[in-house]
Amino acid sequence: MSHRFCTFWVGSLFLGVEVERIQEVLRVGRLTPVPLAPPEVCGLINLRGRIVTAIDLRREFNIDVGVERHEGLMHLILSDGAGAVSFVVDRVGDVVEVTAENFEDPPETLKGESRRLIRGAYKLTRRLMLVLDAEYAADLSAHH
Repeated sequence: MSHRFCTFWVGSLFLGVEVERIQEVLRVGRLTPVPLAPPEVCGLINLRGRIVTAIDLRREFNIDVGVERHEGLMHLILSDGAGAVSFVVDRVGDVVEVTAENFEDPPETLKGESRRLIRGAYKLTRRLMLVLDAEYAADLSAHH
């Protein structure tokens, strides 16, 4: 049985989320800051009248946290029916199809919080695609 993943980059990390979880992909527009929010929350977006929390995955993975970035950032909007969340990523890749026999546990080189954010990895032709645990990444209360 095969699964399809929407791929994206956060720093040098090549990640994927199941295609069926992605509601849409947007260019990062204006974010409304949220005072006293956890550092991972980079703001709120208004998505056709729906307020969506934007989570900076670079902060989640502690990658180049002090570096300001504005060009080319993308929102991956994930929706579960009850609500939506936006993951801010550096760039979006292709949709890839993978099979279960190419799945492995998270690499041993991932430590701490980064390891909790990854469910495992798929071996692709030229690289490893890390599978983001979207529920854990969106649940900011789990990180504190």
